Amino acid sequence: MVEAVMLWNEPNNLSHWDFKVDPDWKMFADMVLAGAQTIRSINPELKIVLGGISPIDPNFINLLGGYGVLDAVDVVAVHGFPLDWNHWNINEWPHKIDEIREVARGKPIWVSEAGASTFGADEVQVFGMQRSAELLLPIAERVHWYSLFDLPKTWTATTRHKEAEGSAYYRHYYMGLVREDGTPKPSASEFPSGLGMCQWFHFEDHRLEVGVEWLRKLGVKYLRTGVSWADWFRPNAEQWFDRQMGALEEFQTTMTLCFTPEHLGMVPHYTSPPKNAQDFAEFAAWAVKRYASTRLNAGAQETALSNHHAQPRDGVVVGASE
Repeated sequence: MVEAVMLWNEPNNLSHWDFKVDPDWKMFADMVLAGAQTIRSINPELKIVLGGISPIDPNFINLLGGYGVLDAVDVVAVHGFPLDWNHWNINEWPHKIDEIREVARGKPIWVSEAGASTFGADEVQVFGMQRSAELLLPIAERVHWYSLFDLPKTWTATTRHKEAEGSAYYRHYYMGLVREDGTPKPSASEFPSGLGMCQWFHFEDHRLEVGVEWLRKLGVKYLRTGVSWADWFRPNAEQWFDRQMGALEEFQTTMTLCFTPEHLGMVPHYTSPPKNAQDFAEFAAWAVKRYASTRLNAGAQETALSNHHAQPRDGVVVGASE
């Protein structure tokens, strides 16, 4: 079941939100406010999570608070990868949580992505996972480990400069507990009890069913995944999303909504602010009515389907491709 909806992913990371187009994040705030208002009208009980920030920056949270965003969400989320990309020590995790808690106006803090790659050694991931769980599970309501699967080498990681980033780029391909060939890494046998999982499934991802099997083996209760706004304009998108979310029904899932369709962006790119915040709200309404509606609103699913008119399908199509 969907326990929460997350609005965007890493909005203070240029790889996910183009703040050259939106330098003060006002368009981002408008989009979140429009989406949150619509979601509240459909399911007032559903938790709304601010897209996990990376880097962990209290000034960014203060900025969004000034736009009213903190009043519109229930949870503030953060991402951290101190063994791979961040410029702080893994033992600083509690301090990082406290920094955000101080400016979050009483909102709970979730860690919607924490991870460690096996780029250097499998043992680094085992240590990083165990130490992260020790530090975070006592102080955060949800901790999602990133990720279950390694990113296939023929796929493109969602980053700014791709291969030009050197080893920082290639680490994205070694974040999983399970290798591309399906074999488990040592960390798979050491997965801590209570830790959640973040796993992005791409459009028509061949790993979905085996992913569910692995989540069961690992005893995962809390899951975070994505439903791509850009993919909503693919042929057969709704059938894929139904298959994906149906397969994940047994887990308490945070459904992340992100990736701008090219034809709806200020610029034709999935990181672009949308031209119209209400376009995102329409997508959020469809997703929540279909996968996270209250029993009272369950009948609205057909209305949501009929309102999703055929639109230009020539935009950049981006799957959840962390």
